Amino acid sequence: MMPTLNNDLQKITDKWKETTPIEAWNILENSIKEIQSLGIANGPSIGNKVKDFTLKNAEGEIVNLYEELSKGPVILTFYRGSWCPYCNRQLRAYEEIINEIKQIGASLIAISPQTPDNSLTIQEKHNLSYHVLSDTKGLTAAKYNILFDVPNDVKDVYENIGLDLADYNGPNNWMLPVPSTFMIDETGTIRFSYVNPNYMERLEPDELLEALKTL
Repeated sequence: MMPTLNNDLQKITDKWKETTPIEAWNILENSIKEIQSLGIANGPSIGNKVKDFTLKNAEGEIVNLYEELSKGPVILTFYRGSWCPYCNRQLRAYEEIINEIKQIGASLIAISPQTPDNSLTIQEKHNLSYHVLSDTKGLTAAKYNILFDVPNDVKDVYENIGLDLADYNGPNNWMLPVPSTFMIDETGTIRFSYVNPNYMERLEPDELLEALKTL
């Protein structure tokens, strides 16, 4: 059986769990349940028209969603940041299928709350050939109803391991998107949606491709 993205993510979880105090781990697990209860775990529904946005990519160039849709379907994936090992593995996995995505006539856009400099770092580190956009104020994630404020107890856990999101997202920015992937057709209609508050799991590349082939 071929290894899957989520197999790799489970290995990250197992290793992290071994080195994380049980109290801190419980806080992280409970935060996932809290996000579910906030009602932001669903995002926009399949069949809805997406809201347009214009953001800068890692090179500082302007990227507009509907301009990209005029060229073909768009896969839109929201990730937490380059500090998140789950996100790094997901972005690499999607890069591995980018040629198949392009052959179908679609494109891939990844969005995080990171500053352009940090987006450039992750793009160069993983040799990503698709757009990596900066949503530094979280306005786009908020449009898609997947933005949340990091709870204070989770913030304490992160700070205790030396992680300050302000270093990545800019001053006083402790907001994150729920990891999500949307498939949008040329009319701006959502045809596939994956929104999972459990950031330790992601949409498998094979599932993404299968859904894309139905457009």
